[in-house]
Amino acid sequence: MTHDHDPIRCIVPPEILERIARNGDQEQRENALRTLATDYSLRSIRAQNAILDAQAPKRLNPHVTEGGTPVRTILDCGNSQDPARARIVRTEGDPATGDVAADEAYDGLGATYGLFWEAYDRDSIDDNGLQLKGYVHYGDSYDNAFWDGQEMIFGDGDGRLFNRFTISVDIIGHELTHGVTEDEASLVYFRQSGALNESVSDVFGSLVKQHTLGQKADEADWLIGAGLIANAPDQALRSMKAPGTAYDHPLLGKDRQPAHMQDYVQTTADNGGVHVNSGIPNHAFYLAAVSIGGYAWERAGRIWYEALRDVRLRPTAQFRTFARITLRAAQRIGFSTSSTEYKAVQEAWAQVGLKVV
Repeated sequence: MTHDHDPIRCIVPPEILERIARNGDQEQRENALRTLATDYSLRSIRAQNAILDAQAPKRLNPHVTEGGTPVRTILDCGNSQDPARARIVRTEGDPATGDVAADEAYDGLGATYGLFWEAYDRDSIDDNGLQLKGYVHYGDSYDNAFWDGQEMIFGDGDGRLFNRFTISVDIIGHELTHGVTEDEASLVYFRQSGALNESVSDVFGSLVKQHTLGQKADEADWLIGAGLIANAPDQALRSMKAPGTAYDHPLLGKDRQPAHMQDYVQTTADNGGVHVNSGIPNHAFYLAAVSIGGYAWERAGRIWYEALRDVRLRPTAQFRTFARITLRAAQRIGFSTSSTEYKAVQEAWAQVGLKVV
């Protein structure tokens, strides 16, 4: 069995695109196949670059500010798949362009920076002031968005099955958090460690949205990608509150995410089911956040963030190991074993089938 060690992490999993390629009309099939082919090519390029990067000395990105202010650049690909041909349309501090995708990307990059800075004192993706670049209007009807290791790429969607990929701020937060995970834990994108990688991105993607809206845990919808599926305003890509219920669509299929270990999906698809089985740790975070109450980024989010940064979190970590590390993180930041926060986290993991002490 082979798998990508450093793949492109796309918001729409390949199994959904494969369903469209099998069941859609000619135009939908062509769009899905073109997106799948693009994603595969990007993964291959990324894997080659990862080998070269590993052989080169580590580069430090120079600080351009003292921290607390993002440095954003938005570029328009003009429906090309060659970012080198993109033109800059907005830089930090510039007024809105009037291009909805460009302005949503600018705002989403800022919202993600804002959560990590204000809640966790983290200065951008690498905690060293990394400049944030977003490329919009990528490709022709490209049905995806991804973090490529240095910048964000957004497709416009085909307009029939998917809307523009800048439409949901949690998608932007999700993808940028892959960069944070790469920097802190390098969770291998395969089976349980890969599902944890996806889950961490869902957690902080949702927290970006909640932080932007000023919502408490019990006020949030806990959906990832709400508004992305065209003509289906009540559907999304994933639900942290109720995994398995996010979408039920004639072409996209039905959400297969489990909420409990007894329903863990054994599969060779999608790097061992990273987008499916992430529902289990997703649900654990939701349960912990709602039980703790208040703004989820303050206590539950802090525990998860400190767990991600724990030196004991290995690249191949399994769910149970991560669960134990969240409990240690809770204690390390001052929540005793008798505290509401510690007990909420412990009970949340137990409720998804992972009893830890």
